Amino acid sequence: MRPWSPIPIQDCGEPLLPLPSDLLRLEPHPYVAAGAPYGAESCPFCLRQGVIERLLQAQRLLQERNTGCRLAIFDAWRPLAVQRFMVAYAIAEECKRLGVDPHLPSAELEAVEHEVGRFWAPPSDDPATPPPHSTGAAVDLTLAGSDGATLDLGSPIDAIGAVSEPDHFAVVAREACDSEQRNQAILFQQRRDLLASVMLEAGFAQHPNEWWHFSRGDQLWAWRRGDHQAIYGRWVFSSSSS
Repeated sequence: MRPWSPIPIQDCGEPLLPLPSDLLRLEPHPYVAAGAPYGAESCPFCLRQGVIERLLQAQRLLQERNTGCRLAIFDAWRPLAVQRFMVAYAIAEECKRLGVDPHLPSAELEAVEHEVGRFWAPPSDDPATPPPHSTGAAVDLTLAGSDGATLDLGSPIDAIGAVSEPDHFAVVAREACDSEQRNQAILFQQRRDLLASVMLEAGFAQHPNEWWHFSRGDQLWAWRRGDHQAIYGRWVFSSSSS
């Protein structure tokens, strides 16, 4: 259970739409490349209509503050099957990195699953507890320069560990032993803060463990704002929504 899981959902019925061309997509999409089961009718670069409007607002704010920057979209909507696949994939990759056998129950495997669970929402099929990305309300993104090349914000999107926490490099800068390390940490934190500032001003909420994850209208958003209700539940394609 996440702290936002008990928040009730009253879906407002907004459609799930493809991202407009004004927003840079990072392609090839990493989860498609990993073999995630999107299916013919599913596109990862989709969000709810109101979320897209807020994302465009965030991009305008960003370009007012730094004309050489733009938002770069890493991932958006995920069907539940993709969430399930990617949780298993993330656990397998972390086990490989740490030399843990993913098929043999152990304290080490439990530790990996716990740490991955800080970043990847459970693929719950309960309509009351949808993964944020399955609602069409959540987006993973970073900053890019005017040429479309992504900027370094100190860790890759989806990195497991403390390095992905939004304020990680503020701590690193305070504790740095030399000026080079301190200056690099300050740069990374400034970029994270810039991204967060425009997203928050546009009405998004940030995941507490992930510098790249923002949402508007889902349970996490309601929890962070102190609201009593979310406005987006899990999106499922049907004949009436296609």
